[in-house]
Amino acid sequence: MKNKQVLKQQLRGLDPGDLVCVEWSDASVGKSMHAGAGGIEVPVSSWGIFISLLGKNPEHIVLAQNNFRYADGLYDIDYTAIPAPWACKVSVLIKGHVDSETARHLLESFLLHGRARISKSCGHQQRLRVHEA
Repeated sequence: MKNKQVLKQQLRGLDPGDLVCVEWSDASVGKSMHAGAGGIEVPVSSWGIFISLLGKNPEHIVLAQNNFRYADGLYDIDYTAIPAPWACKVSVLIKGHVDSETARHLLESFLLHGRARISKSCGHQQRLRVHEA
């Protein structure tokens, strides 16, 4: 219970544009050769620019990991959306690493629905393409 309270405090301390590291436990797929070798949880460390907490049931920590800026102010974003309940620890590596205006543009590009096209990749990491083809 105490760890959840610490995590909530860490999440409340985040600002869009902070460079962060999120330590979390991913789901796993069972394979016979890995049976009993460390349990079910798969520890993961994800680094990126925090852009927002989004969603409900559960809320997700959204990190921009690569972004490609276009002249019209839109971005293609490689992002990771981590279910907040799966997070174990959030560390701010550099506060305000990306200025608030750029962080806002990253979030707006992420949230675009009309022009956005999401191409799935493995796990929870996806690439959001926001330019028109």
